[in-house]
Amino acid sequence: MEIIRNFEDLVAHLAQKGERKRVAVVWASDGHTQFAVHKALEEGFISAIFVGCRKEVEANDAFKPYAEHISFIDSDDRDDAAAKAVALVREQKADILMKGLINTDNLLHAVLNKETGILPKGRVLTHLTCTSIPGHAKLIFFTDAAVIPYPTQEQRIEQVRYVAQVCHSFGIEEPKISLIHCTEKPNEKFFPFTIGYADIIEKAKGGEFGRCIVDGPLDVRTSCDIESMKTKGIESPIAGEADALIFPDIEAGNVFYKAVTLFSGAETAAFLQGTLAPVVLTSRGDSEMTKFYSLALAAVSC
Repeated sequence: MEIIRNFEDLVAHLAQKGERKRVAVVWASDGHTQFAVHKALEEGFISAIFVGCRKEVEANDAFKPYAEHISFIDSDDRDDAAAKAVALVREQKADILMKGLINTDNLLHAVLNKETGILPKGRVLTHLTCTSIPGHAKLIFFTDAAVIPYPTQEQRIEQVRYVAQVCHSFGIEEPKISLIHCTEKPNEKFFPFTIGYADIIEKAKGGEFGRCIVDGPLDVRTSCDIESMKTKGIESPIAGEADALIFPDIEAGNVFYKAVTLFSGAETAAFLQGTLAPVVLTSRGDSEMTKFYSLALAAVSC
């Protein structure tokens, strides 16, 4: 397949495939969630299972043309709706779980329930973002801006594994994955996690993550700009063309997320990985298009 270089390419790719993924939508009482689901129905890459809020959804005439691709599971309580939606995923009756107007903690309580949840034992739950930054020639994937405060070596290994898989689903045959730090030099005393980067690089060379290139530590500028890399005299197979950035902690990832969206007007999409199915867990403050693109990201990744 051709490389998906922007969100327009992503939507076109999904529309061309003509495959509708089943999305369990938890408590879609807000306009932004309804917009995103409607647009995905219109583009032809999802069918929707609304869990709770039946009256609110049925009151939206925009959904009427897509009635054959819509179903409902009744619930009068947000927590009950979350549990029922999670059960759909666990029973393989839904391919994607999407958060509507429900608190993140409440939805995650259902997702992470040890008996009835959808995070298999031993799997790592992490957050992955895809962003389109004005002036940059391709999409950038990065993790983790929302879930893991300070990744362990084992968690970071899984982050690399997940992001490589997503890049492959975007048609990137050999994604370049950069292990981020504030400099290109490991520092065992103050930044001990940078010492573990060498082991991850060796695992990548050994094929553990499929076909990909992993290098680091590198900073964001040298990861994404070849001229900066040349100026600093750094030799790296990333060559200033990183497809994905693995941030050292949630603070770095979250600051990057907020900075590119606020100051450069970047578009984003995000979802949770590690679960039995992608979980679209956008914020109540995210735009309609962010929620729509997040659905598209989840659809191409499952």
